[in-house]
Amino acid sequence: MIEAAQFVEAARERGFDWYAGVPCSYLTPFINYVLQDESLHYVSAANEGDAVALIAGVTLGAQNGRRGITMMQNSGLGNAVSPLTSLTWTFRLPQLLIVTWRGQPGVADEPQHALMGPVTPAMLDTMEIPWETFPTEADAIGPALDRATAYMDETGRPYALVMQKGSVAPYELKDSGAGARRVPAQPQSQFGKVAANELASRHDALQKVIAHTPLDSTVVLASTGFCGRELYAIDDRANQLYMVGSMGCVTPFALGLALSRPDLQVVAVDGDGAALMRMGAFATLGAYGPSNLTHVLLDNGAHDSTGGQATVSSQVSFAGVAAACGYACALESDDVSVIDDLFASAPLDGPRFVRLAIRRGTPDGLPRPTIAPPDVKTRLMRHIGAA
Repeated sequence: MIEAAQFVEAARERGFDWYAGVPCSYLTPFINYVLQDESLHYVSAANEGDAVALIAGVTLGAQNGRRGITMMQNSGLGNAVSPLTSLTWTFRLPQLLIVTWRGQPGVADEPQHALMGPVTPAMLDTMEIPWETFPTEADAIGPALDRATAYMDETGRPYALVMQKGSVAPYELKDSGAGARRVPAQPQSQFGKVAANELASRHDALQKVIAHTPLDSTVVLASTGFCGRELYAIDDRANQLYMVGSMGCVTPFALGLALSRPDLQVVAVDGDGAALMRMGAFATLGAYGPSNLTHVLLDNGAHDSTGGQATVSSQVSFAGVAAACGYACALESDDVSVIDDLFASAPLDGPRFVRLAIRRGTPDGLPRPTIAPPDVKTRLMRHIGAA
C-alpha cells in the first residue's frame, strides 16, 4: 500500500498536473489529495467518456511538458470506449488512465462487477491500451510512471494502470474544493423571426463562426460528421480541428483545451444529435467552463450525415438547459445574426452558448478532410505553441 502523496508527487515531477474522472472508492485518496492542492487541477466529469475527452483537450494544448490523468472505475470503461477508440487513439492524444479493478477474479465484490471485473484486462487489450497493475510499493511508482510516459511519448496513445483494492492508504478530505455556485444566465429565445424555408444553412452559420475566430487568438473544434467536413470545405485553417467519431465529445474536449490554455479563445461547434447524446456535458461546462469558451450548437433537427433521421431536438430548449447548468450567456434563435450577437457580447464570468436553428441539407459532393487526424492535430498544436 502506498500513500496518495507518493504517487501524485511522483506524477507531478513528470508533468502530470491535470486530473479528471468519475469517483470510485478505490480512487478516493487520490481525489481528496488533488482537490486540496491548489497547484493541481481536478474536474469531476458527468461520465468517464467526457473525462477522457477533457484530458485529451488538455493534451492538445499542453505546454512545458504538462500531462493529464483520467481516473475511473472499470465499470466506466464502457462509457469511455468511444473517445478512447476514436479520439485519443485516432488523433494520438496520450493520457494516463487509472482504472480501478472492481470485481477482480478472486476478490469478493458486488454483483454488478461480476462480469466487468474478469473482462477488464481484455477490454484494455482489445482497445490496444497497454496496462499494468497499479504500483503498491513506493519504489515501484517511478518506474511505472516512466514506462507509461515513455510509451505515451513514443506512440501518442494512452497507457493504463489498473488499481487493485487496497492499493492506496486513506486520505482525509478536509475541503471539498467546491467553488461558489454561479448565478445562471437567463435564457434568451427568439424564434419565429425567420420562415422555416428561409432558415440559414450550415454553410451560412459556419461562415459566421469563421468571421469571428481569427487565426492568431482562437481555436475552433468542430463536431463529427458534416459539421467538421463543411467547415473544412469552406476554409481549412491551421486553428481548426475536425473531430471524427467520439460523437458528443466536442464540448468536454473544448473544455479541457480552454481550461489549460486561458490565452486562447476556444469555440466548440456542436450539432443537435451530438449534444443530445452527452447532455451531461452541459452541467460540466456550466460548473467549470471559463470565459474563453464558446459553445455554438447548429440545430437542424436531424442526423444529417446518416440520412437525415430526425432527432428530438425540437422538444428541447438548449438555451434553457445551458442557463440552468450555469453558462454565463445562453441564446437561441432562428436568425443567423444571433452568432454575431454572441461574439459581440461583453466578456463574462463563464462560457457562452448559442443554439441556431438551421435548415436541413448539405451541399452535393461535400469533401472529407484530406488531412489525416494526427496531422490536423499536429498542425494545430504547432499553431498554438503546444508541445
